[in-house]
Amino acid sequence: MPKIVDHKQYRKKLLDKCFGLLAQKGYGSITMRQIAEGLGVSTGTLYHYFPSKQALFEQLAQEICEQDVSAALAELEGGQTLQEEMEALGTYLMKNEDYFIKWAYICIDFCQHQNSKEMLDNSVFKLPTQRYQEAAYNFFGIKDSVLACFLLSFINGLILEKLWGNETIDFIEQCALLGKMLTVYLPQHTA
Repeated sequence: MPKIVDHKQYRKKLLDKCFGLLAQKGYGSITMRQIAEGLGVSTGTLYHYFPSKQALFEQLAQEICEQDVSAALAELEGGQTLQEEMEALGTYLMKNEDYFIKWAYICIDFCQHQNSKEMLDNSVFKLPTQRYQEAAYNFFGIKDSVLACFLLSFINGLILEKLWGNETIDFIEQCALLGKMLTVYLPQHTA
């Protein structure tokens, strides 16, 4: 009897393993053949699920976004105030610092291998960004899209500072400070 394969689950399993390969070698340095070898599959199998390295990266970005949102929401549950939620966000970022730094590195490496026109036209980060903003709307109660964008930029900035070796960045301290600022700002700007 032929083996029944859940293609969606198998694709997810391949993507999960791709993160480590891309973090180790970099998007620009690794080939589809090397990815297939690292995953222990044939190049034909890899191309069946991902028609190109860029398609693989795009699906990885989507998958990571969903995993990030699910993990963060589960971790951040329980805060009674915005201040507590922001401090929990800082703790979450601190606990997962290595992962976030590796993902930032992979994204930067991907962008480095695109020309600026391709990056503007490419939707690889658009859907994940919308999903992250939606999570900020729902979890933190931030209904202002500009403010949600600011929150994501703030988080990305902290991660990039860590990537660049800024040892003075303390996720918990920075998120607590932002929580204080938002606690003052939000009541004055919601109507």
